[in-house]
Order: sequence, then C-alpha cells, then structure tokens
Amino acid sequence: MSRICLCLTGKTIARDLEALEKYRKYIDCAELRVDCLENDERLAIRRFPGLAGLPVILTIRRRVDGGLYEEGEGARMVLFARALAFAETDMRHNFAYVDFEDDINVPSIEEAARTFGTRIIRSRHNISGVDERLAERLRGMRRMGDEIVKAAMRPNNLDETLEVWRAAKETADMDKILLCMGEYGVNTRILAEKMGAFLSYTSPRGEDDLPQAAPGQLDPRELAEDYRFKKISTSTRVFGVTGFPLRTTDSPAFFNTVFDIENVDAVYIPFPSVTIESFLRLGREIGIEGASITVPHKQAVLPHLTWKSEQVRAIGACNTIAPRDGGLSGWNTDALGFSGSLLAFLGRKNLRGWRVTLVGAGGAASAVAFELHRLHAKTLVINRGAGRARDLAARYGFQWALMDRRGFSLMERFNDLIVQTTPLGMAPDTESDPIDLYTFQGKEVVMDLIYKPEKTLCLKRAEAAGCRILSGADMLRRQAQYQYPCFFGKEFPATLVQKMR
Repeated sequence: MSRICLCLTGKTIARDLEALEKYRKYIDCAELRVDCLENDERLAIRRFPGLAGLPVILTIRRRVDGGLYEEGEGARMVLFARALAFAETDMRHNFAYVDFEDDINVPSIEEAARTFGTRIIRSRHNISGVDERLAERLRGMRRMGDEIVKAAMRPNNLDETLEVWRAAKETADMDKILLCMGEYGVNTRILAEKMGAFLSYTSPRGEDDLPQAAPGQLDPRELAEDYRFKKISTSTRVFGVTGFPLRTTDSPAFFNTVFDIENVDAVYIPFPSVTIESFLRLGREIGIEGASITVPHKQAVLPHLTWKSEQVRAIGACNTIAPRDGGLSGWNTDALGFSGSLLAFLGRKNLRGWRVTLVGAGGAASAVAFELHRLHAKTLVINRGAGRARDLAARYGFQWALMDRRGFSLMERFNDLIVQTTPLGMAPDTESDPIDLYTFQGKEVVMDLIYKPEKTLCLKRAEAAGCRILSGADMLRRQAQYQYPCFFGKEFPATLVQKMR
C-alpha cells in the first residue's frame, strides 16, 4: 500500500520534530529536507531518525532539482556521509531511506547505506516538463535491484500528466515513486496507489515557516482524511471535476464526504485542464467513471457527447458526464440546482410577475435562463459581449444589454431579482464585481452563483444596501445531489440530504 510521507522543511530540527508530532497520526514516514536546515542544524542530522520514531528519508536537494542546497557537491557528499555514519544495530535509529539523484555516483556511501539497511531512492526531477520516454528512463535509472526509482515531473498540461500515467503502467513491475508536481499533478498524488507508487509526499499547509517542499503537495490531513488516501486501492472508482482555472471547488469535499458516509470505494478528485479534450483523454486512460464539468468547458464538451439529456439539449450546456454504452452521456444539473435553491430561499413556486436581470451569458447563465423562462420570469440578459447576450436572450424572448451605463440603467426596470453567474469575484480574485456600476436600491433579491467567498464583493454591496442575498453554496449542494444518479444510477439517499446541508 502506498504511504503518506511528510516533507519536513523547517530551519531547525526542533521545528521539524514539532511538525512531525502534529501530523504523526496521518503519516507513515517523513522526509528530512536537510537542504532547508540552517547550517549549524545540519551538523546534528545523524540523530534525527531516533528522535522521529518512524521511517525517515534523508534528502539534501540541490537547487537545480528544486531544492535549496548550493554549497557544492563535495560538501553535500560529506553531509550524506555524516548522516549515514555510525549506524546502529537498532535500525530504527538509522535513516530508512536515502535519496540520491540519478546523476550521482558515490559507491562508498551507497554501499555503507546498504550494509546497515538504508534503502536507496534513485531520483530524477524535471521542474519544467515531462521527460520523453519516461518509462525507459525509469528502467535505466536503477543500478541495483533493491533500489526505488523516483521521477518527479512538472507537466505543463494534462496531456503531459497522461504520459506519466502511461509510464506508470509500463513500469508496473518496478518499485517506484512516480508523481507530477504542480496543479496538473494533484491527481497523481492522490492516486499514488493506482499508479503503483511507493509513497506520496505531503507538506503542512498554512505554516509560513514550513514552506511547501514541492508545488502541488497536499496537506497530510487533507490527503488522509478528505481524500481517504489509505482506503484507495487499485479497484477504487474515480470521479472528478474539471475546469480551468480550478482554484475553487467544493465538489470534492461534498462527494468524498458522501462516499465516506456510505462506505463507497470511490474518490472524487480535481482535474484542472485547459481543454476538455485533454481531460477526456486522461479519463479514458485511468478509467474516470464520472465528472462534473465547470467553466469554461460546459459548452465545449457538447461535441463529445453521444447522449444528451433533455436539459442539455434545451440549455446548450452540460455540467455532468459519465461513460455509458461505449460513449459519453451528458446531463445538466445546474438548472434544477439553481431553481431549487432560489425558490426555497424565496418561499415561492415560480417567478411569475418578477422582473429579473441575468448577469452573464456563459454555460451557467444558460442553465439559469432555462429555469427563469420555465418559472415565467421577465428577464434581461446583461453581458460584456453582445453576441452571447443576444443569442441567449433570443432563445427565450428575453431582453439583452451590454455591461455599460445603458445596460446598468436598464437593470433598474429588471431588479426584483438579480442573478450573477460570471466567475468574477470568485477566490482568489475577490475584489472583482461585474456590476460595480449598478447602484442597489435595497429592494432587490441578489443571488451570486459563486460560493467562495461566501459573500462576494457584489453580495456585500447588495447586503449593505439592504437587499436580501443568497450565495451559490446551497445551489452547489443541490446540483451535486442531482449528479449522484448520473454517476451511480440511483437516487441520492434521502438519509443524506439533511446531513449534507
């Protein structure tokens, strides 16, 4: 079973031990990053394994490989020798592993390590892409049969991540650590067991004096609890969400909580991708059984669907896909998620007689427009681009306008309800407000589909003016509940509805 390894990047041994103790219940081993220690602290690294009380990897990472060590190879080899010297018969007091880059050749130190049970990790780091013929390189790296080969790549897109997955399959017979750094590699860290990886590295989050050891590492608690890393096996079903950029999504938390409560052998993972095609290629490779589709792929995915639900055909946007009968089926659960949340908030069954402004004309706006028409609202579509606004409005006989002074003035006639559907204002860009030129009068109901932050700048302005406000958090939960039948072929369990509120 793949292990969780905590990377220790403190400046002192005492700080590293403090971090280790804090996260001990989540981890199986630790990596002492000697290159992060202050110079005086490096002299005491030999005693660290005995103090740690669990298996420790000795690593002194060079800057060229993404580390901090820059004093030269001679001095680095002396540090390695010092850390491995005077080995004890009780192996718990020795380093369990030592990480040597694949271009390093130090037979004397390596043999000394092997003599006292320290296993060698032979590593390769590419911080600007993925090596060509990666599987071939991995096989060529191992010099002795007892070595663990490690390749840490930083892909520039999801297609390069796909190449790492393929290399994992081609080297299924090898002991290895294989991972992708950065946002495109989070899936490889979570699915280490499926990749046949010996371990997955983690770093504490939110502790300024413990910098992340490599980009894309998850917090050990997050990996162990939120993604249930220890329960993932080669047979675990994989689901996920894709979009770009995918900085903010609560879908993994929702579905992984459901899987945990139901004791379902499944995991739900973020897969950021610039194109929907890249995600679909990776999905076929690793067997993704269902996915949520978010900005900007809700319309781009349509040509790839072999079956479309009635809502998808009517709305022209899809937020849920799953492989079916040799093809790809698509649904739209945004629509009912939106209307269910709004009507529950208003205590109404429809919007007859209401005059509504719909801000935006993308995939989410298309779903909202479909429901506003079904609920008999008179609607104004306002958008930065004329083409999309005009086309969406024409579909339902709505009015439309641009986001200019004329458009914001027209909003005053359609302000019983304002629905904001664009990503402007979403974390981390929390200072954006797409309708900043509109002055709230206090009588409006304002709904923003964004759920992080809970109150966008737009909602804060509306609330300050006396408006009733609603974020997208409840809509997210509702549309996710509607996705459940698409993934599993059965209704969302009634016993979970209140638990997930």
